[in-house]
Amino acid sequence: MARRALILVEGHAMDTGLLYVQAAQRLGLYPIVVSADPTLGDYLTTEGIEAIRVDTEDLGALISECSRLRTTYAIAGITSAEESLYATVGKLCRYFDLPGPNPASIEQCCDKFAQRQLLAQAGVPVPAHRLAANATDVESAAIEIGLPVILKPAVGTCSIGVRLCRDDDELAEHTIHLLGGEHIWRSSPRMLVEEFAQGPQYTAQIMGNEVPAAGFGPPPHFVYREFAFPALLTDEEHERIVDVSLECLRALGLGWGPTNIELRWTERGPVVIEVNPRLAGVPDPQLVQLAYGVDLVTEHIKLVTGEQWDLRKSQSQTAAVRFLVPDRDGILDWIDGHSRAAALSGVAEVKLYVEPKAPIVRKGDYRDTIAHVIAASHGLAQTEAILQRAVDLIDWSITPFPTFVE
Repeated sequence: MARRALILVEGHAMDTGLLYVQAAQRLGLYPIVVSADPTLGDYLTTEGIEAIRVDTEDLGALISECSRLRTTYAIAGITSAEESLYATVGKLCRYFDLPGPNPASIEQCCDKFAQRQLLAQAGVPVPAHRLAANATDVESAAIEIGLPVILKPAVGTCSIGVRLCRDDDELAEHTIHLLGGEHIWRSSPRMLVEEFAQGPQYTAQIMGNEVPAAGFGPPPHFVYREFAFPALLTDEEHERIVDVSLECLRALGLGWGPTNIELRWTERGPVVIEVNPRLAGVPDPQLVQLAYGVDLVTEHIKLVTGEQWDLRKSQSQTAAVRFLVPDRDGILDWIDGHSRAAALSGVAEVKLYVEPKAPIVRKGDYRDTIAHVIAASHGLAQTEAILQRAVDLIDWSITPFPTFVE
């Protein structure tokens, strides 16, 4: 009998690829990663994972490679942790008659303006927004909406290119950044100018039509500093977030597989900031598992391979992450104390993203973080105290880049 394989398209995405590989192995599946550059996934070598070089933006090439693999393996499922490739995964699944997401729904969801329009038409609360193609459009939209506004690319992930512009100068500066060649556009520039929805941020982690987890983080950063599960909500507030989340699925034609919805609780209640038609990246899956005992990665693979999945909660804890973010650019001289922090009772993980002598260049998005600490206990105050003790043990030194005077 042929070995059952799980195909991961770009399996190194956002460090979540390793979680998928490990979960697949626990389920008795043979993980195979197809990637445009397999060398990006360090764990592929250390874990001895089969990795195949393929142009993952070429659907025909992916079909050809999967057809070749099917002569040796029984392909049980195909998936990806990359949002930009998830519609392609849906097309692959349809071609090979495997369970998968609706590619048309994924594609319209990945366009933030199209997503906003569909949600607004369905009556889902979203920020006021305008589409802009140039600096004049941006300026006009900001006048209509009123400062402060959020200016961001209409297509993108991980808060790359997303800025809060509080005045005309910040708006002009970020417009120049997006249009002046620093931001990489895959096609003609399309920007979203939207109202700044003020209030605490929440996230709903959804699988199918079930909302097994809700977490929260403090405003106003787009570089996350801390996040926790479960969210501190009353039953009524939790029900409102669940209702709005399910309205999003209906409006966008989602409801198969994982969805990650970001909301802010404003004066008018929950307002949807973004619907991501994929599983949230690391460390959200670990937090959900620590808090509820639900392994979203494993359950997603079960869904992908046509197996029976189970979202029943088996435990109740508060799990939180603290991200460490430098306050300056320069060369990281050293970072220390992470081993002592990891040894503390209640600390589940300490992960460093950089090594000494690495250049630190802050970009205002997820790439600014240099480490994270995850802790879990039976209450938020206790978990936060554990995080603080761990973070206090970690220190580093950054030497600023030299300045040259002409």
